[in-house]
Amino acid sequence: MDIPKFNQKDGNWLIEATIDDMQKKMVEGEVTSFELVQMYLHRIAVHDTKIHSILEINPDALHIAAALDEERRTKGARGPLHGIPILVKDNIDTGDRMHTSAGSLALASHTASNDAFVARCLRKAGAVLLGKTNMTEWANFMTIGMPSGYSSRGGQTLNPYGPGKLDVGGSSSGSGAAVACNFALAAIGTETSGSILNPSLKNALVGIKPTVGLLSRKGIIPIAHSQDTPGPMARTVKDAAYLLGVMAGKDDQDPATGAIPLSAVTDYAAELQLNDLKGARIGVPGEPFTLRLSKHKLALMEEAKSVLKELGAELVEEIHIPSAKHVWGFDIFTYEFKVGLNAYLQATPPVNQIRSLADVIRFNEAHSESMLRYGQKLLEMSEETKGTLTEPEYHSTLGQDLRLSREEGIEHALKEHRLDAIFFGGDRGSVIAARAGYPTVIVPAGFVPNGEPFGVSFTGTAFSEALLLKIAYAFEQATQHRKSPEID
Repeated sequence: MDIPKFNQKDGNWLIEATIDDMQKKMVEGEVTSFELVQMYLHRIAVHDTKIHSILEINPDALHIAAALDEERRTKGARGPLHGIPILVKDNIDTGDRMHTSAGSLALASHTASNDAFVARCLRKAGAVLLGKTNMTEWANFMTIGMPSGYSSRGGQTLNPYGPGKLDVGGSSSGSGAAVACNFALAAIGTETSGSILNPSLKNALVGIKPTVGLLSRKGIIPIAHSQDTPGPMARTVKDAAYLLGVMAGKDDQDPATGAIPLSAVTDYAAELQLNDLKGARIGVPGEPFTLRLSKHKLALMEEAKSVLKELGAELVEEIHIPSAKHVWGFDIFTYEFKVGLNAYLQATPPVNQIRSLADVIRFNEAHSESMLRYGQKLLEMSEETKGTLTEPEYHSTLGQDLRLSREEGIEHALKEHRLDAIFFGGDRGSVIAARAGYPTVIVPAGFVPNGEPFGVSFTGTAFSEALLLKIAYAFEQATQHRKSPEID
């Protein structure tokens, strides 16, 4: 197979291009996947020196794209992701020549033997895995006080809407910044509590935090198995829906996926239509979810609520969430992290010398100048647990979290007020949804005067992604708040 030569085409159309835009151009022969990869690589080379969102590029990306172009020519496209460049967070295994390090120099030389389940799904759908994105080290479970977007391996990722001034969001920071900058069509992040929703909010993106178990966690460096999930981050609801549909499904290697109802896995993108929201009941909680929001963000919330009403939705104000003022701790993470990380590391190839959380801590201590800029308090706290999940405190806390987030939280509000979804300003509902393991979709809702993006989010019961996406899509199409940052 001949590798096509680079044809210097006008790449301005690439900015904010969607999957449908790219597929149309590839079908009509105006561009190839090979050229898409080249265009993105050019943008990364020119602009990412300012943002630091990409840790490494897949050395085989151009060859993969060329092969997919040949397959399109001879057999046709596999589907909407055929030839589309996608980035993945650095805690997601790829069985290729890229590394998987969770942003830590301790794992800087680690290459996975196999793809994570979600990475395998993307490849099967024809996506080009373009590279790995920087992230807050160990998904922000290393210490207290580490800035979002910082890792010993990748340095500090910056927010393209205000480099050095605005928080980039964590821990899928590089995924958020890179997609905002149009360094790829979309990226895959991971979330334990806010790590997809927060960087999506900060970078004017659509982020989907799925129900825990809708997407397999196999092959992903963990924090807490009771809350961990991968999810898509994109510039439009439909693009995020395409990705979710490709990655969702049962995996024999992840027991959590066994609970997926047959009706939950669907063609999410195909179900998105420009219908109104007549008949939808959306609840709006008050304090404490609106505390400390600036007047500008509160105004954007009110504008968003007005749009939802104009679309026909019925908004139920000041809904009651019994556990709204509960102070959530991180004890669950402390207990589950050691168990999950040790299991992950022990399954890595023998060449990897880091085999346990204790090894990570020792490595950091031996290289303290580069590794312990902010300390490792959370790692040390987790190492002090038994690593067997036998502590009574763990079980009592887990049970309490599930009860408060579900029966006395989201489920209570949905049933008491007969709601389809709950509306939050920004990512204010991310903690309670994370504890429940329930889905949330966040969508851009404008910008405050200093240029900081703002968004609104919709949370529902388990496996209600299709409904949440329909609400988010209707809002997005009626407002079109998303705009790219000025990085030239």
